[in-house]
Amino acid sequence: MANVLVVDDSNTMREIVATFLKQNGFEVAVATDGRDGLDQLRRDPGIRLVVSDINMPNMDGLTMAEKIRTELGNKEVRIVMLTTEDNAVMRSRGREIGVTGWIVKPFNGNAVLGPFKKLCGMT
Repeated sequence: MANVLVVDDSNTMREIVATFLKQNGFEVAVATDGRDGLDQLRRDPGIRLVVSDINMPNMDGLTMAEKIRTELGNKEVRIVMLTTEDNAVMRSRGREIGVTGWIVKPFNGNAVLGPFKKLCGMT
């Protein structure tokens, strides 16, 4: 059972983020897009944190976040966007649908390690 779900259509980014988190004590699942991410969440109720890109095929990260809150009715899981997108309109939409945090790439694992552990109840 994972406590973090990493959702990104880039194999490289998924590997970078997942490997860093695993090396720091997290149980990690991965998904290739928003649709795959929703499927993972349905199968694994232990996921406490979703780290997701926005721009992905099939289903983007913000749509996935919205469906996590509405279709799955999951208000507990924390959702952090890890993206190249840094505009106020997208951030505002994210806040409105329940996104917990926003990180602009590149990924700096050491900067987020403490907050991620806190979001997963590991501290």
